[in-house]
Amino acid sequence: MAKVQYYGTGRRKKSVARVRLVPGEGNITINKRNIDDYFNYETLKNIAKEPLVITDTLGKYDVLVNVNGGGFTGQAGAIRHGIARALLKADKELRPVLKKAGMLTRDPRMKERKKYGLKKARRAPQFSKR
Repeated sequence: MAKVQYYGTGRRKKSVARVRLVPGEGNITINKRNIDDYFNYETLKNIAKEPLVITDTLGKYDVLVNVNGGGFTGQAGAIRHGIARALLKADKELRPVLKKAGMLTRDPRMKERKKYGLKKARRAPQFSKR
């Protein structure tokens, strides 16, 4: 008998999270490390767990995540997006709850490109009168 698994890919900024949901007791593993070891801040842990909390499935699935690129905040957002997508594959009935919370929408905000003549995207060189 094949093991039941649900996959979801989440993205935010430069981060990509490949999420796998396996029926279990609620362990969250990110890059082969426990969520408490991976994220230092409680807010990032809460962001990552949000889809599970909102749908009352926190103890139902073990979450296995491979995430790379970006910073911690972007990675937490990508994990959140990936878990939401995987939950949707696990149970179609959760769609209205996840959609209302805005978890299925990919955050389109990206880093603005640097323009010539400027130091960064919008930062101009310091102006000198003389």
